Amino acid sequence: MKAIVFKRYGTPDQLELKEVAKPTPKDDELLVHVHASSINSWDWEFLNGKPFMNRLMFGLLKPKREKQILGADIAGTVEAVGRQVTRFQPGDEVFGDLWSNWGGFAEYACAHETALEPKPKNSTFAEAAAVPQAGVLALQGIRKAGQLEPGKKVLINGAGGGVGTFAIQLAKLSGADVTGVDASHKLGVVRSVGADYVINYTNEDFTTTGERYDLIIDCQNFRSIFDNKRALRPGGTYAMVGGSMLRVYQLWSLNLLAWFTREDRKLCLVAEGPNKGLANLKELMEAGELSPVIDRTYRLSEVPEALRYFGEGRHKGKIVIAVEN
Repeated sequence: MKAIVFKRYGTPDQLELKEVAKPTPKDDELLVHVHASSINSWDWEFLNGKPFMNRLMFGLLKPKREKQILGADIAGTVEAVGRQVTRFQPGDEVFGDLWSNWGGFAEYACAHETALEPKPKNSTFAEAAAVPQAGVLALQGIRKAGQLEPGKKVLINGAGGGVGTFAIQLAKLSGADVTGVDASHKLGVVRSVGADYVINYTNEDFTTTGERYDLIIDCQNFRSIFDNKRALRPGGTYAMVGGSMLRVYQLWSLNLLAWFTREDRKLCLVAEGPNKGLANLKELMEAGELSPVIDRTYRLSEVPEALRYFGEGRHKGKIVIAVEN
């Protein structure tokens, strides 16, 4: 089968289209014929070997042999199932996040059955592949605020990317008043998915305007946690999506301090794990209430070009890889 392979950490120039052996599913796994995949920030970070935590998990000096094919999000058709698999059978259309296996930038990939859900009936494979990682992170970020009620004020920093465009739609489904923050070239798409207000971060710092929010979902982590905390209402929630380990340790330390000071503003890390809530997103897609924003679609052979474009930060929403036309 064809796959995009990398054997050294670095730039997209390290990626090569190669013929490799088709994987064989274990007893509790499926073999999926991949029709589409999509790019996430974790692909970019893993390729670059940063942060260092990725190297501890996937190979210190170079990617482990079994982790040399990037791509976590997939949508495709079940080709074969292991003896212990009960949820799916050959021919089923599925989608999901293969964060532990990787291997989505290839014609075939193996996954545990719990890593997949039936593909939304009304979506294409490209649309389905754009959802798992970014959509789940957005949903988990929204849920950090508990039951988000109509009229609550939500701000999404990095609103024009994959997670942000999903988070806007999910917040609006709850009746929230949504502000989206991003660069000027992304503000059009931020408005198009439902944001009530937009802020160009190069011209205005949302943490200094005097506005206060019930929930801040931070997909960029450019500003300090102290600044973000200042922009929260009493009882508000800050949800950090990604970020450096230094930021994570800072967040944990402030939470420990808050326990002693009885601070009622919550600082949360969005890290519940993959596919938690993917079935809920499937239902919303089938109901026509949630849809991915797809900026560009590249062929499998064009993954290096797609990752260069991603690394430039110009994309709006998601970048999809069409593995099988």
